[in-house]
Amino acid sequence: MSFGLGNLPYGVFSRPGEPRRVGVRVGDHVLDLAAALGGDVYAAPSLNPLLALGRTAWQATRARAREAAATGDHLIPLAEVTLHLPVEVADYVDFYASLEHASNLGRMFRPDDEPLKQNWRHLPVGYHGRAGTVVVSGTPIRRPRGQRPSFGPSQKLDIEAEVGFVVGVPTGLGERAGAFEDHVFGVALVNDWSARDIQAWEYVPLGPFLGKSFATSMSAWITPLDALEEARVEGRSQDPEPLPYLARQAPWGLDLTLRVGLNGETVSTPSFRDMYWTPDQMLAHMTVNGARLRTGDLFASGTVSSIGQPGSLIELTWNGAEPVKLPNETRTFLEDGDTVTITAWTSHGISLGEVSGTILPAT
Repeated sequence: MSFGLGNLPYGVFSRPGEPRRVGVRVGDHVLDLAAALGGDVYAAPSLNPLLALGRTAWQATRARAREAAATGDHLIPLAEVTLHLPVEVADYVDFYASLEHASNLGRMFRPDDEPLKQNWRHLPVGYHGRAGTVVVSGTPIRRPRGQRPSFGPSQKLDIEAEVGFVVGVPTGLGERAGAFEDHVFGVALVNDWSARDIQAWEYVPLGPFLGKSFATSMSAWITPLDALEEARVEGRSQDPEPLPYLARQAPWGLDLTLRVGLNGETVSTPSFRDMYWTPDQMLAHMTVNGARLRTGDLFASGTVSSIGQPGSLIELTWNGAEPVKLPNETRTFLEDGDTVTITAWTSHGISLGEVSGTILPAT
């Protein structure tokens, strides 16, 4: 998939003995923006200073970066750099926006009840996560311990293949967000690891906590919204009609296909265009009560699942009852040493890179 001049995702990199700085991916190279364009925002150790400048500056930077990349100057092979978490994550919010995912889990855990709670079609359900445990792709993930209800390492360690959205322009306390594209800089792949057994024991009545807060992996590259113009689609129809503050003002569904890989084998390919709630609605709901946006905020879609293509192992194996078959083994949930890699692309060939992590034993 393409990392050409029509893509140009942003990240933060360093070379041995040199400070971190901002770069743009061009094929198998990174364009050193500090060297190519000059300016303190590109010499910063995170994207936050650039994010805070707003959409006009983002578009100007993208145009200049495209010109610089075309010259072939200041390009460094990816093999010579270390990639870092691209943003200083201010707050992290995780939504639950897939109808298929929410319905599957409802059927699994409440077989004698309606799969969806009454509120689900009225608002994007979400929870506030832990910004301090967001890590860059490639960071090993330590199996968490907790109550399940006995105490010990999680026996049902799972993935959640998600699409994340990175906020640039903040809002003041008591204000509501404006247009989606005026606040959100770009898109990143997310794996919000889940300890299902810990979560199942603790989540009533206040929802996810330690079963979700131990690690969230984020791709090293953030694809700017402008690179995804051709991938924009109308959101899925909604019934009942959402309240006015959730009314869609523009098409912010995205035609993305995700690939979930387990130890190198594809186990699912869910589609993001099938999500019930779109990211503009998530942003509107997240700020309707006056909660502030901050530069570097990350909010994610929740598990991306399609009919027959779930984005989590708990769905894929129906809570362990139907193991996934790999070439020489089977899996219900993740075992120590397993590597999960999630990739995504548009139908126009724009790649969102990857988010990957390998499970380490509990300590």
